[in-house]
Amino acid sequence: MCSRYSLIKNKEYIEARFGISITEPWKPRYNAAPMREMPVITHSNPKEASFFRWGFIPNWSEQESVGANLFNAKAENIFTKAPFKQSIKNQRCLVLADGYYEWKREGKNRVPYRITLNSDEAFAFAGIWDSWETRDTVINTFSIITTEANSMMLEIHDRMPVILPKASEKDWLRKDLKEQDIKDLLIPYDSAKMSSYKAHKVVNQPDFDTPECIQVAPKIYPGETYSLFE
Repeated sequence: MCSRYSLIKNKEYIEARFGISITEPWKPRYNAAPMREMPVITHSNPKEASFFRWGFIPNWSEQESVGANLFNAKAENIFTKAPFKQSIKNQRCLVLADGYYEWKREGKNRVPYRITLNSDEAFAFAGIWDSWETRDTVINTFSIITTEANSMMLEIHDRMPVILPKASEKDWLRKDLKEQDIKDLLIPYDSAKMSSYKAHKVVNQPDFDTPECIQVAPKIYPGETYSLFE
């Protein structure tokens, strides 16, 4: 799964990397969590970053609250699962990121890891989006598609978000993609091009969004003691 990610690159870098303009206020996100507004690129607005809420709400949903649980969509059943099967066909988006977090079970603890590309460049998750209307407003939302883990990620978790190769990003937004073309893109990213490290435990708190989140975890945190028997 993917429940947190980062986007700490500056505005100018993101504009150049993805060939877009950013017209809304920009600030780094060290610990993006579901229900936050995050930048995506859609087919209908490919030259500008659109800020959508992370947590998918199908247009036919009766409740806004479903979005809190639909922040990921599994590649294996995305064409058949009711909330996603329409959007995957023609409402795909690029979710902009430069790292993400996953938690590894180590004894009794769940330890956060930050995963990035070896090049440290920004990348795009494969995403889907939809618009949910109420009497008063329209809420645009998205979900990140996940797939089985590659060999590197298996050391941490059995799933990972779909990271699109740079050369496939424009293809992902094409309206004429067939179902098999889409499935061919929903594969694990090359593990040889990725790396990971233990992240600082402050990232466990979804409301904590500061540079400390991306720091390498210390061997001993302030106020703690080290035991050979732990």
